[in-house]
Amino acid sequence: MHLSIRIDPNSGFCFGVVYAIQMAEDLLAEQGYLYCLGDIVHNDEEVQRLEAKGLRIIDYEQLAVLHDEAVLIRAHGEPPSTYQRAMENNLTLIDASCPVVLKLQNRIKASFDRREKILIYGKHGHAEVRGLLGQTSGEAVVFESLDELLRHDLPPDITLYSQTTKSTDSFYTLKRELETRGFAVKANDTICRQVSNRDQDLRHFAAQFDQVVFVSGTKSSNGRLLYQVCKDTNPQTHFVSRPGELTPAWFAPGQSVGICGATSTPMWLMEQVRDELTKF
Repeated sequence: MHLSIRIDPNSGFCFGVVYAIQMAEDLLAEQGYLYCLGDIVHNDEEVQRLEAKGLRIIDYEQLAVLHDEAVLIRAHGEPPSTYQRAMENNLTLIDASCPVVLKLQNRIKASFDRREKILIYGKHGHAEVRGLLGQTSGEAVVFESLDELLRHDLPPDITLYSQTTKSTDSFYTLKRELETRGFAVKANDTICRQVSNRDQDLRHFAAQFDQVVFVSGTKSSNGRLLYQVCKDTNPQTHFVSRPGELTPAWFAPGQSVGICGATSTPMWLMEQVRDELTKF
């Protein structure tokens, strides 16, 4: 009795990542190499695939000494200081910032210009959050939980923003909690629905199987969040980054297995996991 296996058709790259990778592949085919500021996607397997085609991942220190080259800005977006550095070093920026992120950056910049007190619900040090914080010259308060936020001295009127990949439920819960504490909250819901709707889709998907295999890079914050969503729905959910991490003991003959992943998980990787499972 073999396992019956199905890949979640809604899993895999969000459109922002698809766009950035397509851009990178086109340029690599054209010129043989391309610099990219930071991991193009939080998935080691996909990064390695592109590095084999000539993608060169650099950090801010390397960017500072790079001149007269083309550099790809990934979907997460960048702070103004990166664009400034590019001008100084005669770098051509290939900007693959996600449109949802760019819209958010512009709104935060407008709020900052109006001297509003800006709070950003997001992960400290995350690539997207660095770009958002840069719109406020580093003045906005970034926080990951209500407890952390309440340690700050907050004014009565606050403007609330969120990293695009946060859950809508937790964003609105935060807003309500702040309002019950007497704050006037101007909430800007800039959460990407393609990402936040994955919660519901995944709950529905995970509930249909005996076992679920969630495929994601360990660096993906979206991956950890969505894995937890699956695990809460179906306790028989297993996290793997690559096919080699699958364990036959997880499965019994004839069981149904669902394969799903994060917005940074390539479909080819989920297909490799499926192919490995067919051997069990």
